[in-house]
Amino acid sequence: MSDILGLGQIPSILFFAAYVWSMIWKAIALWRAANLKQKNWFIAILILNTLGILEIAYLFFFAKNKMKLEELKFWETK
Repeated sequence: MSDILGLGQIPSILFFAAYVWSMIWKAIALWRAANLKQKNWFIAILILNTLGILEIAYLFFFAKNKMKLEELKFWETK
């Protein structure tokens, strides 16, 4: 009964990696939506869990101030 969906075959490290991936993108998107005062996007990103897909789409396509790929390269010096 514990393996109804067949999830017992997927290693837990993959679930953990997906969780971390999603939380990183969610945090970045929520921060940007709050700073840009986009309340509707903030609520949607907060409620919906899409493994980072909605968050990435918001950051790069729908935000008032779209994120550039260079902004993610914080380790590079200018």
